[in-house]
Amino acid sequence: MNTTSLHARHRAVLPDWLALYYADPIELTHGEGRHVWDTEGRKYLDFFGGILTTMTAHALPEVTKAVAEQASRIIHSSTLYLNRPMVELAERVAQLSGIPDARVFFTTSGTEANDTALMLATAYRRSPQILAMRNSYHGRSFSTVGITGNAGWSPTSLSPLQTLYVHGGVRSRGPYAALSDAEFTDACVADLRDMLGQTRGDVAALIAEPVQGVGGFTSPPDGLYARFREVLRERGILWISDEVQTGWGRTGDHFWGWQAHDQAGPPDLLTFAKGIGNGMSIGGVVARADVMNCLDAHSISTFGGSPVTMAAGLANLSYLLEHDLQGNARRVGGLLIERLRAIAAQLPAVRDVRGRGLMIGVELARPGTDEAYPEAATAVLEACRAAGLLVGKGGGHDTSVLRIAPPMSLTVAEAEEGASILERALRTVS
Repeated sequence: MNTTSLHARHRAVLPDWLALYYADPIELTHGEGRHVWDTEGRKYLDFFGGILTTMTAHALPEVTKAVAEQASRIIHSSTLYLNRPMVELAERVAQLSGIPDARVFFTTSGTEANDTALMLATAYRRSPQILAMRNSYHGRSFSTVGITGNAGWSPTSLSPLQTLYVHGGVRSRGPYAALSDAEFTDACVADLRDMLGQTRGDVAALIAEPVQGVGGFTSPPDGLYARFREVLRERGILWISDEVQTGWGRTGDHFWGWQAHDQAGPPDLLTFAKGIGNGMSIGGVVARADVMNCLDAHSISTFGGSPVTMAAGLANLSYLLEHDLQGNARRVGGLLIERLRAIAAQLPAVRDVRGRGLMIGVELARPGTDEAYPEAATAVLEACRAAGLLVGKGGGHDTSVLRIAPPMSLTVAEAEEGASILERALRTVS
């Protein structure tokens, strides 16, 4: 099998803006556990999991069996018919969400989940005004691109929504970076109040990622969104927690990212996707019943809640909970981040190592400065691939952050192997 030929065919029929990693892109043919193989038989330790989507493991027998068994019965019916796997997964997600009297609507992606949440919030509040965080990313649909606070992932300035951007998602850059955590939070809350004092009419919602994914795994101090929620509640503004990347225990300390900010209660809406399907196309929204039921028109989903994807989600969620993968993410992720910080202390090109659980960002900057270093990030990505490790990239400053998010069943030995490969790759640019 010739990947050069496949690459040429890819370029001939797919959009120019459809990004591919690596100067010589690779085709992955199969996986097992935390490893994948390409067409030439090369084995890689997967530290990116298909963009945080292979949550438990590649080719997890429990999931593949559930998919095969459901597919042998019926693959599709739509939401116009009762769907037992969908009801069963919705029951479990509603209970786990922490949102009282919750309702769940399933979609096929995180983009669609956020798009749905924005529709619900604006319909409930009768307002097109949305608060979003600087450096944010919420998907590639027209509405979610319109609220994305990261120019590298927002190809148009047109939007059906009026978006106002709030400080707080990035702790180590910007005008408040030098403040203490408490001072940083106070300054961001003051900025939010000031912004709301300048809006006309009702704002519908704040949408925020507890840890910004595409933005380079940045996050505010714990409790910031609880303080925001107190301000929002005064005006009836809803809080949407975008858990597409932070959900299901990946951050280790919490099952949901919002729980690091739970002093003022749960969000009004929660969106999820990626890891729950372990590669199958599942997304969704959890919301208070009054918010979810506010639509005054009929709606269905042709593919959301598919029996096959719901069966995969149920099996995957059961495996995650029964094997305490959240605890594993906390333990192994904690060891990995400390190992990477020890490495970074010796390397002038590493500006910051941050993250929680198995969601870790390594930010690169030109030595002696805070200037982004995208060439170095690309070089490290290539060097890791050559040595048998797959990592991701991101960051709001010229994509200079290496994103590390392996399957949550990662072992200590695999964490050490990946850290050693990454160390050698980082030394080539420092």
